[in-house]
Amino acid sequence: MFQIMKRNRRTLSEYIFDNLNILIMLFLCFITIYPIWYVVVNSLNEGMDAMKGGIYWWPREFTLENYKAVFANKGIVTSFGITVAKTFIGTVCHVFFTAMVAYALSRKELRGRNIYMFIGVVTMFFSGGLIPYFLLLRDLGLLDNFLVYIIPALFNFFDLIIFVSFFRELPTSLEEAAKMDGASDIKIFLKVVIPLSMPVIATIALFHGVYQWNDYFAGVIFVNNPDLQPIQTYLYKVVAESSSNQMMTNAPGGVISKTVTSQSIKLATMVVTTVPIVLVYPFLQKYFVKGMLIGSIKG
Repeated sequence: MFQIMKRNRRTLSEYIFDNLNILIMLFLCFITIYPIWYVVVNSLNEGMDAMKGGIYWWPREFTLENYKAVFANKGIVTSFGITVAKTFIGTVCHVFFTAMVAYALSRKELRGRNIYMFIGVVTMFFSGGLIPYFLLLRDLGLLDNFLVYIIPALFNFFDLIIFVSFFRELPTSLEEAAKMDGASDIKIFLKVVIPLSMPVIATIALFHGVYQWNDYFAGVIFVNNPDLQPIQTYLYKVVAESSSNQMMTNAPGGVISKTVTSQSIKLATMVVTTVPIVLVYPFLQKYFVKGMLIGSIKG
Protein backbone atom coordinates (compact mmCIF):
# COMPACT_ATOMS: atom_id res chain seq x y z
CA MET A 1 0.00 0.00 0.00
CA PHE A 2 2.83 2.37 0.87
CA GLN A 3 4.48 1.68 -2.50
CA ILE A 4 1.22 2.39 -4.36
CA MET A 5 0.80 5.71 -2.52
CA LYS A 6 4.41 6.56 -3.26
CA ARG A 7 3.94 5.88 -6.96
CA ASN A 8 0.78 8.04 -7.08
CA ARG A 9 2.45 10.94 -5.29
CA ARG A 10 3.67 13.50 -7.78
CA THR A 11 7.05 15.12 -7.42
CA LEU A 12 7.51 18.89 -7.44
CA SER A 13 8.88 18.83 -11.00
CA GLU A 14 5.85 16.83 -12.22
CA TYR A 15 3.49 19.24 -10.47
CA ILE A 16 5.18 22.24 -12.10
CA PHE A 17 5.23 20.52 -15.48
CA ASP A 18 1.50 19.69 -15.36
CA ASN A 19 0.48 23.18 -14.30
CA LEU A 20 2.74 24.73 -16.92
CA ASN A 21 1.04 22.60 -19.57
CA ILE A 22 -2.35 23.76 -18.33
CA LEU A 23 -1.30 27.41 -18.54
CA ILE A 24 0.08 26.96 -22.04
CA MET A 25 -3.09 25.22 -23.24
CA LEU A 26 -5.28 27.93 -21.69
CA PHE A 27 -3.20 30.57 -23.43
CA LEU A 28 -3.49 28.77 -26.78
CA CYS A 29 -7.25 28.42 -26.32
CA PHE A 30 -7.53 32.11 -25.51
CA ILE A 31 -5.58 33.35 -28.55
CA THR A 32 -7.63 30.98 -30.72
CA ILE A 33 -11.09 31.83 -29.40
CA TYR A 34 -10.73 35.53 -28.57
CA PRO A 35 -10.48 36.81 -32.19
CA ILE A 36 -13.78 35.06 -32.93
CA TRP A 37 -15.32 36.50 -29.78
CA TYR A 38 -14.06 39.97 -30.73
CA VAL A 39 -15.72 39.77 -34.15
CA VAL A 40 -19.03 38.59 -32.66
CA VAL A 41 -19.04 41.29 -29.97
CA ASN A 42 -18.32 44.10 -32.40
CA SER A 43 -20.89 42.80 -34.88
CA LEU A 44 -23.50 43.09 -32.13
CA ASN A 45 -22.49 46.65 -31.27
CA GLU A 46 -23.83 49.85 -32.82
CA GLY A 47 -21.60 50.66 -35.80
CA MET A 48 -20.77 54.30 -35.13
CA ASP A 49 -20.06 53.57 -31.48
CA ALA A 50 -17.78 50.64 -32.43
CA MET A 51 -15.65 53.01 -34.51
CA LYS A 52 -14.61 54.74 -31.26
CA GLY A 53 -12.84 51.54 -30.19
CA GLY A 54 -12.50 50.16 -26.69
CA ILE A 55 -14.89 47.21 -27.21
CA TYR A 56 -13.13 44.03 -26.18
CA TRP A 57 -15.41 41.78 -24.12
CA TRP A 58 -19.06 42.91 -24.32
CA PRO A 59 -21.12 45.09 -26.69
CA ARG A 60 -21.25 48.66 -25.40
CA GLU A 61 -24.43 49.54 -27.32
CA PHE A 62 -26.17 46.29 -28.26
CA THR A 63 -28.00 46.23 -31.59
CA LEU A 64 -29.13 43.82 -34.30
CA GLU A 65 -29.24 46.46 -37.02
CA ASN A 66 -26.03 45.11 -38.57
CA TYR A 67 -27.59 41.69 -39.10
CA LYS A 68 -30.85 43.21 -40.33
CA ALA A 69 -28.88 45.16 -42.93
CA VAL A 70 -27.06 41.97 -44.00
CA PHE A 71 -30.19 39.85 -44.40
CA ALA A 72 -32.11 42.70 -46.02
CA ASN A 73 -29.74 42.36 -48.97
CA LYS A 74 -31.10 39.78 -51.40
CA GLY A 75 -27.61 39.00 -52.63
CA ILE A 76 -26.53 37.34 -49.40
CA VAL A 77 -29.66 35.18 -49.27
CA THR A 78 -29.05 33.93 -52.81
CA SER A 79 -25.35 33.38 -52.10
CA PHE A 80 -26.17 31.45 -48.94
CA GLY A 81 -28.47 29.13 -50.91
CA ILE A 82 -25.77 28.55 -53.55
CA THR A 83 -23.24 27.72 -50.83
CA VAL A 84 -25.57 25.25 -49.10
CA ALA A 85 -26.40 23.58 -52.43
CA LYS A 86 -22.81 23.29 -53.63
CA THR A 87 -21.60 22.08 -50.25
CA PHE A 88 -24.21 19.32 -50.03
CA ILE A 89 -24.15 18.20 -53.67
CA GLY A 90 -20.39 18.59 -54.01
CA THR A 91 -19.66 16.64 -50.84
CA VAL A 92 -21.95 13.74 -51.72
CA CYS A 93 -20.60 13.47 -55.29
CA HIS A 94 -16.98 13.84 -54.18
CA VAL A 95 -17.22 11.17 -51.50
CA PHE A 96 -18.96 8.65 -53.77
CA PHE A 97 -16.71 9.21 -56.79
CA THR A 98 -13.45 9.22 -54.81
CA ALA A 99 -14.50 6.13 -52.84
CA MET A 100 -15.36 4.31 -56.07
CA VAL A 101 -11.96 5.06 -57.62
CA ALA A 102 -10.17 4.23 -54.36
CA TYR A 103 -11.93 0.88 -54.09
CA ALA A 104 -10.71 -0.07 -57.56
CA LEU A 105 -7.12 1.01 -56.77
CA SER A 106 -7.16 -0.93 -53.50
CA ARG A 107 -7.69 -4.22 -55.37
CA LYS A 108 -4.42 -6.08 -55.96
CA GLU A 109 -5.81 -7.71 -59.09
CA LEU A 110 -6.16 -4.34 -60.88
CA ARG A 111 -3.64 -4.15 -63.71
CA GLY A 112 -1.46 -1.03 -63.78
CA ARG A 113 -2.45 -0.09 -60.23
CA ASN A 114 1.03 1.15 -59.33
CA ILE A 115 1.21 3.27 -62.49
CA TYR A 116 -2.10 4.94 -61.66
CA MET A 117 -0.93 5.62 -58.11
CA PHE A 118 2.32 7.12 -59.37
CA ILE A 119 0.47 9.42 -61.77
CA GLY A 120 -1.80 10.50 -58.93
CA VAL A 121 1.12 11.29 -56.64
CA VAL A 122 2.69 13.46 -59.36
CA THR A 123 -0.50 15.52 -59.59
CA MET A 124 -0.23 16.29 -55.87
CA PHE A 125 2.97 18.25 -56.46
CA PHE A 126 2.65 19.57 -60.02
CA SER A 127 -0.20 21.23 -61.90
CA GLY A 128 -0.70 22.91 -65.25
CA GLY A 129 -1.33 26.33 -63.73
CA LEU A 130 -4.30 28.64 -63.53
CA ILE A 131 -4.44 29.76 -67.17
CA PRO A 132 -4.58 26.24 -68.72
CA TYR A 133 -7.10 25.31 -66.01
CA PHE A 134 -9.26 28.31 -66.89
CA LEU A 135 -9.10 27.51 -70.60
CA LEU A 136 -10.04 23.91 -69.92
CA LEU A 137 -13.10 24.89 -67.91
CA ARG A 138 -14.05 27.38 -70.61
CA ASP A 139 -13.87 24.71 -73.33
CA LEU A 140 -15.95 22.38 -71.15
CA GLY A 141 -18.62 25.08 -70.81
CA LEU A 142 -18.31 25.30 -67.04
CA LEU A 143 -17.76 29.04 -66.77
CA ASP A 144 -20.77 30.76 -65.19
CA ASN A 145 -22.18 27.31 -64.54
CA PHE A 146 -23.15 25.81 -61.19
CA LEU A 147 -21.34 22.60 -62.15
CA VAL A 148 -18.00 24.45 -61.95
CA TYR A 149 -18.27 23.91 -58.19
CA ILE A 150 -19.01 20.19 -58.55
CA ILE A 151 -17.20 18.55 -61.47
CA PRO A 152 -13.63 19.87 -60.94
CA ALA A 153 -13.86 18.93 -57.26
CA LEU A 154 -15.14 15.39 -57.83
CA PHE A 155 -11.74 13.82 -57.21
CA ASN A 156 -8.89 14.52 -54.80
CA PHE A 157 -5.88 12.21 -54.63
CA PHE A 158 -5.13 12.94 -50.99
CA ASP A 159 -8.63 11.78 -50.06
CA LEU A 160 -8.13 8.75 -52.30
CA ILE A 161 -5.04 7.73 -50.31
CA ILE A 162 -7.09 7.80 -47.10
CA PHE A 163 -9.81 5.69 -48.71
CA VAL A 164 -7.32 3.20 -50.14
CA SER A 165 -5.63 2.77 -46.74
CA PHE A 166 -9.00 2.03 -45.15
CA PHE A 167 -10.23 -0.34 -47.86
CA ARG A 168 -7.02 -2.40 -47.65
CA GLU A 169 -7.75 -3.10 -43.98
CA LEU A 170 -11.23 -4.51 -44.64
CA PRO A 171 -11.40 -8.32 -44.28
CA THR A 172 -11.15 -9.98 -47.68
CA SER A 173 -13.35 -12.81 -46.40
CA LEU A 174 -16.40 -10.55 -46.56
CA GLU A 175 -15.86 -9.86 -50.25
CA GLU A 176 -15.15 -13.51 -50.97
CA ALA A 177 -18.37 -14.52 -49.24
CA ALA A 178 -20.32 -11.93 -51.24
CA LYS A 179 -18.80 -13.19 -54.51
CA MET A 180 -19.77 -16.76 -53.61
CA ASP A 181 -23.35 -15.49 -53.27
CA GLY A 182 -23.13 -14.11 -56.80
CA ALA A 183 -22.61 -10.43 -55.96
CA SER A 184 -20.89 -8.26 -58.57
CA ASP A 185 -18.12 -5.79 -57.78
CA ILE A 186 -20.58 -2.87 -57.85
CA LYS A 187 -22.93 -4.66 -55.46
CA ILE A 188 -20.06 -5.53 -53.13
CA PHE A 189 -18.98 -1.90 -53.14
CA LEU A 190 -22.47 -0.58 -52.40
CA LYS A 191 -23.74 -3.28 -50.03
CA VAL A 192 -20.57 -4.38 -48.21
CA VAL A 193 -17.79 -1.82 -48.48
CA ILE A 194 -19.77 1.41 -48.09
CA PRO A 195 -21.65 0.36 -44.90
CA LEU A 196 -18.36 -0.69 -43.29
CA SER A 197 -16.64 2.55 -44.29
CA MET A 198 -18.80 5.11 -42.53
CA PRO A 199 -15.95 6.45 -40.31
CA VAL A 200 -13.71 7.24 -43.30
CA ILE A 201 -16.68 8.51 -45.32
CA ALA A 202 -17.60 10.91 -42.52
CA THR A 203 -13.98 12.05 -42.33
CA ILE A 204 -13.70 12.77 -46.05
CA ALA A 205 -17.15 14.39 -46.02
CA LEU A 206 -15.91 16.70 -43.27
CA PHE A 207 -12.74 17.56 -45.19
CA HIS A 208 -14.53 18.29 -48.44
CA GLY A 209 -17.57 19.90 -46.85
CA VAL A 210 -15.40 22.46 -45.09
CA TYR A 211 -13.51 23.05 -48.35
CA GLN A 212 -16.71 23.59 -50.33
CA TRP A 213 -18.13 25.92 -47.70
CA ASN A 214 -14.97 28.04 -47.43
CA ASP A 215 -14.09 28.12 -51.14
CA TYR A 216 -14.38 31.59 -52.62
CA PHE A 217 -11.76 31.31 -55.36
CA ALA A 218 -13.96 29.47 -57.87
CA GLY A 219 -16.66 32.11 -57.54
CA VAL A 220 -14.16 34.92 -58.07
CA ILE A 221 -12.36 33.47 -61.11
CA PHE A 222 -14.88 31.27 -62.92
CA VAL A 223 -18.27 32.84 -62.15
CA ASN A 224 -19.36 36.34 -63.15
CA ASN A 225 -23.08 35.83 -62.61
CA PRO A 226 -23.86 37.22 -59.10
CA ASP A 227 -26.78 34.78 -58.79
CA LEU A 228 -24.32 31.85 -58.91
CA GLN A 229 -21.67 33.17 -56.56
CA PRO A 230 -21.33 31.52 -53.12
CA ILE A 231 -21.46 33.37 -49.86
CA GLN A 232 -17.70 33.26 -49.36
CA THR A 233 -17.22 35.11 -52.65
CA TYR A 234 -19.86 37.55 -51.49
CA LEU A 235 -17.94 38.04 -48.24
CA TYR A 236 -14.71 38.47 -50.17
CA LYS A 237 -16.25 41.28 -52.19
CA VAL A 238 -17.66 42.93 -49.07
CA VAL A 239 -14.29 42.91 -47.34
CA ALA A 240 -12.47 44.00 -50.50
CA GLU A 241 -14.68 46.99 -51.09
CA SER A 242 -13.73 50.19 -49.34
CA SER A 243 -17.36 50.94 -48.50
CA SER A 244 -20.64 49.09 -48.34
CA ASN A 245 -23.00 51.84 -49.46
CA GLN A 246 -24.86 49.48 -51.78
CA MET A 247 -25.50 47.04 -48.95
CA MET A 248 -26.54 49.72 -46.50
CA THR A 249 -28.89 51.22 -49.07
CA ASN A 250 -30.83 47.97 -48.86
CA ALA A 251 -31.14 48.27 -45.10
CA PRO A 252 -34.64 48.42 -43.57
CA GLY A 253 -36.38 51.55 -44.75
CA GLY A 254 -34.38 51.70 -47.98
CA VAL A 255 -31.96 54.33 -46.68
CA ILE A 256 -28.48 54.24 -45.25
CA SER A 257 -28.74 53.62 -41.54
CA LYS A 258 -26.85 55.99 -39.29
CA THR A 259 -26.03 53.14 -36.93
CA VAL A 260 -24.65 50.78 -39.60
CA THR A 261 -21.13 51.25 -40.92
CA SER A 262 -18.98 49.50 -43.49
CA GLN A 263 -16.97 47.78 -40.75
CA SER A 264 -20.04 46.58 -38.86
CA ILE A 265 -21.45 45.13 -42.08
CA LYS A 266 -18.22 43.22 -42.69
CA LEU A 267 -18.17 41.79 -39.17
CA ALA A 268 -21.82 40.72 -39.29
CA THR A 269 -21.31 39.09 -42.68
CA MET A 270 -18.29 37.18 -41.36
CA VAL A 271 -20.34 35.82 -38.47
CA VAL A 272 -23.22 34.79 -40.75
CA THR A 273 -20.91 32.92 -43.12
CA THR A 274 -18.99 31.16 -40.34
CA VAL A 275 -21.69 30.03 -37.90
CA PRO A 276 -23.28 27.21 -40.00
CA ILE A 277 -20.05 25.26 -40.57
CA VAL A 278 -19.01 25.82 -36.94
CA LEU A 279 -22.29 24.26 -35.78
CA VAL A 280 -21.84 21.20 -38.01
CA TYR A 281 -18.17 20.57 -37.20
CA PRO A 282 -18.56 19.28 -33.58
CA PHE A 283 -20.88 16.47 -34.71
CA LEU A 284 -18.16 15.10 -37.02
CA GLN A 285 -15.19 15.79 -34.76
CA LYS A 286 -14.99 12.21 -33.47
CA TYR A 287 -14.74 10.91 -37.05
CA PHE A 288 -12.07 13.49 -37.83
CA VAL A 289 -9.69 12.08 -35.20
CA LYS A 290 -10.39 8.49 -36.21
CA GLY A 291 -9.95 9.28 -39.89
CA MET A 292 -6.54 10.84 -39.32
CA LEU A 293 -5.40 7.60 -37.70
CA ILE A 294 -6.65 5.37 -40.52
CA GLY A 295 -3.90 3.22 -41.88
CA SER A 296 -1.48 3.95 -39.05
CA ILE A 297 -2.31 0.80 -37.08
CA LYS A 298 -2.86 -2.62 -38.59
CA GLY A 299 -4.98 -5.24 -36.95
